[in-house]
Parts: sequence; C-alpha cells; structure tokens
Amino acid sequence: MATVTLAAPPAPRRSSPAPRRSGGLLIYFVALVLIGLMLAPVAYIILGGFRSNSEITVDPSGLPTVWNWQNYADVLLSGVFWQQVGNSTITAVVTTAVVVSLGLMAAFALARYSFRGRGAVYALFAAGLMFPMTVAITPLYILVRNLGLMNSLAGVIIPQVAFALPITVIILVPFLAAIPNELQEAAAIDGCSRLGFFWRMVIPLAVPGVITVGILAFIGSWNSYMLPLFILNNENSFTLPLGTQAFASQYSVDTAKVLAFTSLSMIPALVFFSLFERRIVGGLTGAVKG
Repeated sequence: MATVTLAAPPAPRRSSPAPRRSGGLLIYFVALVLIGLMLAPVAYIILGGFRSNSEITVDPSGLPTVWNWQNYADVLLSGVFWQQVGNSTITAVVTTAVVVSLGLMAAFALARYSFRGRGAVYALFAAGLMFPMTVAITPLYILVRNLGLMNSLAGVIIPQVAFALPITVIILVPFLAAIPNELQEAAAIDGCSRLGFFWRMVIPLAVPGVITVGILAFIGSWNSYMLPLFILNNENSFTLPLGTQAFASQYSVDTAKVLAFTSLSMIPALVFFSLFERRIVGGLTGAVKG
C-alpha cells in the first residue's frame, strides 16, 4: 500500500513590525513638534524677563548672557502685582464655589428626578454652551451698570457664574445619573431624606466630576479678560489679566519688565492646571462613560 504524505500548511506570514514602529515614531515626532510650538512662546516670555532691554533689542530670540533677576524682583516687590493677584484669587474662588454649588444642585434635579419640562431645562443649559460671552458683552455691560456693580468684583463674578453653569451642569449630569437607583431607595428606607441623600451620598460619589468642573471654573475665571475689561475701570479693582495689559501699556518701553510681569501673571494658572491635569481628564472621561 502506498503511503500518502500530507504537506504541512504554510505558516502564516507575520507582519513586519517595522511599519508600525515607523508610524509610532512619526506620531511622537509630530507630537513633540506641536508641544515645542506651544511651549516656545511661554519659554520666550519667561527667559525674556531675565534679559535687559538692550539684549532684547539686539537679539530678540537669544538667551540671557547675564541673568538679570531685578526685573522679577521689581514686579514681586510692587504692591500693584499682589493686589491684582488678590483680586483674581477672590474672583476665581467665589466664582468656583458658586458655580459648583448651583451646578451640583441643578444637575442633581435633572439627573435624579422626572418632572415636566425636564428636557427643556436640560436643552436650555446645552444651548448655553453655544452662546459666547462676546455676543452678550454689551447687554451685560448695560445690566451690570444698571445694577450699580461697575468697578466691583461682584460685577465680574455674577456674569462668570452664569456663563460657567452650562458646562458644569452638562458634565455633572452623567455623574449623578450613574448613581444606582437602588442606593437611593435603600437610603429612603433607612429614613434618609432627599436632602440627606444629596449631602451624604451624592456629593461623595460625584467628587471626580465636582473637582473637574471646579478646576475648569477656576481657570476660566482666572484667565478672564474681556468681561473685566468692560466692567472694571478702577486700577484698584483690576484682575491679573487686565492688570497685565495695563502694565504693558504703562511700561511699554521697558520690554524686559513687561515680560517678567507677564510670566509671573501666567505662572499660577500653569501650576494650577499642571497639578490637576489628571483630575480634569479623569472627570471628563467619567462624564463620557456616564
């Protein structure tokens, strides 16, 4: 009897990792280029504060030959800078506290309870995302003037709260809607009221979202420029972005000192954002999953 030998099937071809590696390197290269383009202006401003005006005039893009710390010392020792830092801090902290409080309560009602007009209220908050402050700056100015809040931090805080509430509610609603209904029913059986459930259960479970919206509200208020520009006319009530513009106009000849003032004014926001960057990403990811 003749024996029949079966040929082994050909081994599957393995794709070469070379194209994948080259594609990954290209992505990293493009990312590094974009990061460099974004950080170059920041580095130029910070390093420019350590140079003299003559060095900046001769070589605008050069590095400091002699590190001049006097520019930063003059800014830090001036009372105007710290007054503006205090105004910005008060405005940002109060705005953040009010936005988080009101947004959390509004999102709790929209996420946990069914009532007539619920969809319309949620759509109203969603529509607020498409309504920029630049469109409403003139009516806001007239309203704040009629309320007698010109040249006061309250005239800046109240509109900022109104424009920060839509994004706050939109982010918090998925967090609160993801809380199991069984948990609320069990709390009700144990005699916990709706308000007690809100304080004891909802707020601790929504901490990632609360931190995210708080950081966004704080940074948005700290960097706000247009609204203070229209509302604040007194130098004693200037916030830091508005004070930076006023300082640049007053010391336009002293470029090095202007760069030092600008770099010091943006450092708090950069540090705050870098410290809580993961919180922001984690909170937004949780909102999308919810």
